This record gives sequence, C-alpha cells and structure tokens, in this order.
Amino acid sequence: MNITASYTDLYQLTMSQVYFRTKPDGRAVYDYYFRNNPFNGGYSIFAGLEDVLNILENLKFSSSDVTYLEQHGFERSFLDYLKDFRFRGNIFSSMEGDVVFPNRPILQVEANIIEAQIIETLLLNLLNFQTLIATKASRIRHSAKSETLLDMGLRRAHATGGYYASRAAIIGGFDSTSNVKAAEDYDIPSSGTMAHSFIQSYEDELQAFRDFAKIRPKNCVLLIDTYNTLRSGLPNAITVAKEMEDNGEQLLGVRLDSGDLAYLAKKARKMLDDANLGYVKIVASNQLDEFVIKSLKDQGAPIDIFGVGTNLVTGKPDAAIEGVYKLSEYNGEPRIKLSENIIKVSLPYKKQVYRMLDKNGMFYGADAVAVFNEENVERMEHSFDSNKSLELTRFEHEPLLQQVMKNGKKVMPARTVSEIAEYSKSRLEKLPEEYKRFQNPHIYKIGLSTELKKERDKLVLKHKF
Repeated sequence: MNITASYTDLYQLTMSQVYFRTKPDGRAVYDYYFRNNPFNGGYSIFAGLEDVLNILENLKFSSSDVTYLEQHGFERSFLDYLKDFRFRGNIFSSMEGDVVFPNRPILQVEANIIEAQIIETLLLNLLNFQTLIATKASRIRHSAKSETLLDMGLRRAHATGGYYASRAAIIGGFDSTSNVKAAEDYDIPSSGTMAHSFIQSYEDELQAFRDFAKIRPKNCVLLIDTYNTLRSGLPNAITVAKEMEDNGEQLLGVRLDSGDLAYLAKKARKMLDDANLGYVKIVASNQLDEFVIKSLKDQGAPIDIFGVGTNLVTGKPDAAIEGVYKLSEYNGEPRIKLSENIIKVSLPYKKQVYRMLDKNGMFYGADAVAVFNEENVERMEHSFDSNKSLELTRFEHEPLLQQVMKNGKKVMPARTVSEIAEYSKSRLEKLPEEYKRFQNPHIYKIGLSTELKKERDKLVLKHKF
C-alpha cells in the first residue's frame, strides 16, 4: 500500500511545528507497549514490525501532502523541513512473531523528537491492529490443533484493514488466505471454494458442480448447503467425485456453511466413507471463532478445514488493542507520565527487557524490565507492591529488544511471513499451557529491576503534587 508521511494525526504535526521552532535537535526515546492482553487472554503475538520498518525506510511527504498542509496554516519554514523529511532514527524491538505481554516495552524508538513524533500514528496503527489479529489467529489455532485454517474474512473486514489482517492471520497460525492481493504481496498460500450464488445461477445443482469440477479440478471444494445438505448437496457432490475419479482426478472437499455443523459433519463423513471417498475432506465455515471450533472438536466433529472470517479479521469481540507510545527519555534525561490509575504510570529511561528461561529453555513466566545499560539483573521488583519480588539468578536471561533499524535503515535480515509464522510457533511452544487457556489464564509476571524501580519512584516523588 502507498503510504506517505501524512498518514498521521494532525496533532503530531502541530506539536512537531512547535518542536521545529523551539528545540529542533531534541533527542527522544519512546516506548511502544500495551496495557492489557486482548480477549482476556494470557498472551499476545507481536505482529506488524516488518511492515513498519519497510514503510519507515522510504517514508516522506509528497508534494501534494505539503500543498495540503500549507492550506491548513503551517509555516513555510516548517513545510520546507517536511519536504526533506526522512526517518533517520534507531529502533529496538522484540522480534516479530514473539509472544509478548502487557506493561513492558515491546518496541523503542530513539530519534530526533520531530521524527519520533510524526511516526507515532503509523506505528500504533500497524502494530496494534496486526498484533490484535495475530493473537486472535493464535487462539483459533490453539483450538483447531493440527487442522487446516483458512482466512476468508476480507469481505467483512474494516475496509483495507483486511489486507493486513490476512498477513497477521498467517503469523498467528493460519495456513492460507482467500485474499488474493495479500497472498501475492506477502507470498503466502491462497485458497478458496465457491459461493451459493454460483450454484443458484444454474437450474440444476448437479450441473453446477460438474461444470466447476471440470474447469477447476485441482483443489476442488463443493459447497453443499445451498438447498439441502444431506438430501441434495452431498449426494450430488458424491456423484461428481465419482466422475472425477473416472477422469483421474480427486475431489478435495465438501463445504458446510450453515446448520448444525457437528451433526452435518458426522453425517457427511459417514456418507462419504460409505461411498469409498474417505480422502474427501470436510470444510466448515459460518461465524467460527476459537470457542466454536473448540466446541466442534470436543463434540468429535470430523472437520478437516475451518474457514474463519468475520470473527478473525475484526478481532471480535475486542476490535482494538490498547497499545500506547510514551516518551521515556529526552536528551538523555528520564521522563515519566503520572496518573491516578497506577497502570497508566509510564516507565522512564531507555530500557532492555529480559525474559526468564528455566533450565529446559522454557519461559518461566516472567519478564524483567531494566535500564538499558544494566548488566546484571539479580532481582525483579513488583511495579507497585514493595512486598513482592522475584530472585532471578537461577534463570537464564534472554534480552528481547534487538536493534532492528539504525539511522533509518533496517539492520535485521528480512524474513518472509511464513518464516515469522514458524518463529512464532516455536516461541509459543515455550509458553506453558496455563497461559494459553481461554478461561482465567495464568498471569505472566512483569517486573522492574531494582535500579529501574528506584529511578522510577524518584521521578514519581519529584512530580507528585
């Protein structure tokens, strides 16, 4: 997608104009993080980083952007600055696809304050949305286990958000997408079946199936619930499957898109097996999510492929993740944002995050946030309860924030979406099961190094009225 630097909120530019006049050389550090896991879950899957970095490498204001801003009262000297605007900062980040948790830096921007301010909206827009969808996809994958998952939500997505949703779905564990443009651009598998309208356009359902199978015999899936699933659709599909065998082809599957999916899948499986069509797969769609799929699996429904649409690409029921972007350091001095709500008190300084690994390399269930240059973090303190702490010397410490951009250029090797998905799968396998359950998941511990907590508390006292 063609994104220019005007893909931002107006207040980013009004603030930047003031910076330009008063402190154009200010150096800032901003943290990206979120305050709660979506879906009342126990973890999130970080997604969108590669897209952000690719856009930032080439981000600029077009001539039409500058003309538009001139019409809205921005000063000529600032507009001249915007003509040559480029992001030349540094970014430190968790790896895309990693398992992440609330209230700890996931990504840090270190840049000229104007550059850091202007990119905020773009960064939040892409990371918040893709992380939401990748997390939803991961939960659906957890329910589906090893069965095939197809993203088919583009028509129900929030406009072009469906483009990025398809990418995030693959990172979260889906196998393919119906979204042709996303499949082409991101080199991910595409797949699809047919619509009811195709069958309705024929006078006869059987002829519709025959024509479709004749023209598209490879990966052919027939939709069998247009009229009557068990009395019409499936018998006609069996007839066409036998005719395909005569031509040296095989029907890939039949799709159920309405009714009692568990009941119909069991009946369909028996009828297919009785016809010696055990290789024909059963595809199910229609308002699926992690809970419906879990229920179908618990009922023993013999479904091989799940097509998930609306509930995936809209991140239902949450629709958004509460990701924020907070200033933590300016010209080498710590900065903090206070609030009566303690969860909204930000963390000062440029930082590093360490994940605690047990002797088997599994995630223990704790990430420690430290000042960037701390070398030995021996104890993790609760953010606000002085009676709670965790001794860390028995764990391996894995640093999570790696430099991914230097002076506006990517310094990390490019990874395909499929490679990111494999990495995400490997990381999720290290997370104990109690964090993955849907009801009352175990709470992953996030704490501060003793040094960071001391410095944070000093700033709280300094600014408290």
